[in-house]
Amino acid sequence: FCSLTGLGFCYSITKGPENATVLAGSEARFNCTVSAGWKVIIWLSKGSPVLTVTSSQGSLETTERFTSRNYSSGDQFTSELIIHNTQLSDSGRVECSIQQPSDNNFAFLSVQVNGSLLIKNSTLTVKENQTIEIVCEAVGWAPAPDMAWMRNDSLVDKSSYVTQQSPGSHGLHNALSTLTLTPRDTEVLTCLADIEALPSPQNATVTLIFDNSAM
Repeated sequence: FCSLTGLGFCYSITKGPENATVLAGSEARFNCTVSAGWKVIIWLSKGSPVLTVTSSQGSLETTERFTSRNYSSGDQFTSELIIHNTQLSDSGRVECSIQQPSDNNFAFLSVQVNGSLLIKNSTLTVKENQTIEIVCEAVGWAPAPDMAWMRNDSLVDKSSYVTQQSPGSHGLHNALSTLTLTPRDTEVLTCLADIEALPSPQNATVTLIFDNSAM
């Protein structure tokens, strides 16, 4: 809304920040674009101001973890908030405010943690007609990872394995996936753990060596 008092408060957020999902320890970036005539942009994280940009002085940064880059295009101005070394506790609402009534724009930051993944044996020797269980352990993830298995290069049917999730320490999650199978040949088994922020699933492998010699 334009002010009727002639003070020139006729500007608005033309494009607010968008949701972001990142791995802990990496950067998160949010853009806020405002129209000509803007005076101040205030960035808030989970309701607390973390950085201010003014048209007269530029960015006013008070902590190294929250910095900004600024871009101008025509009569539009974009402030990019950069959150460095993101932590699980940074997850929540990120808000861009220009101190105009009903003109706050917000997005949500989801910080995820890539934990460890382990199959205790790297090789196993199995006999003919022997049914075995392979256990894959995921520790210290957020959120709990989606677990899957592959035999050689093919995905294993979900009915062949059971995955149990449990709470870990410091708000993290653990998962234990147990695959049951009766090998018929030497093969490679791969356990996969995936969360949205990972570009590709983390994996752990075990080689089953099939021994068909007489007992």
